[in-house]
Amino acid sequence: MRVGVALGSNLGDRLAKLRAARKAIVDLAGIEPPILFSSIYETEPVDCESNASKFFNAVLEFDYAGDPQSLLRNLKAIESSLGRSEDHARNISRSIDIDLLYAADMKIDDERLHLPHPRMNSRRFVLTPLAEIRPDLILPNQTKTVGQLLANLNDPAGVVRREDQW
Repeated sequence: MRVGVALGSNLGDRLAKLRAARKAIVDLAGIEPPILFSSIYETEPVDCESNASKFFNAVLEFDYAGDPQSLLRNLKAIESSLGRSEDHARNISRSIDIDLLYAADMKIDDERLHLPHPRMNSRRFVLTPLAEIRPDLILPNQTKTVGQLLANLNDPAGVVRREDQW
């Protein structure tokens, strides 16, 4: 199944954290090509503490030969290995954030996993990199493409710059 994953970091060496997360994800069992990588975008923080630094954000898409719950466990283990504690407060600056955005056309809403990601359609920092690699993708529960969702977005937090170097 095709899976989308968002990466973000606004503490420490943001680029190094995204690179390390990308490598760890690609090296997971069950990850299969084609693997698509967006550019890295520097973005304003959204819903963070008032003095939060800018984020680096990117999106990956790949085939996954497993279930979304096991992938989520693996993604959380990668976050932990890169210095993020499991009890990290929500909407606070972080060295790494890895979110499972979608898994094919699955709709899951349980205690640990919500697919598609419930806030991705309103977040420029997710839609911009996703639209770069999959502008014509129609997500579960949507009728518009990712590109159309991005074009119609009213999110005031803009993308500061694009960084092509992974």
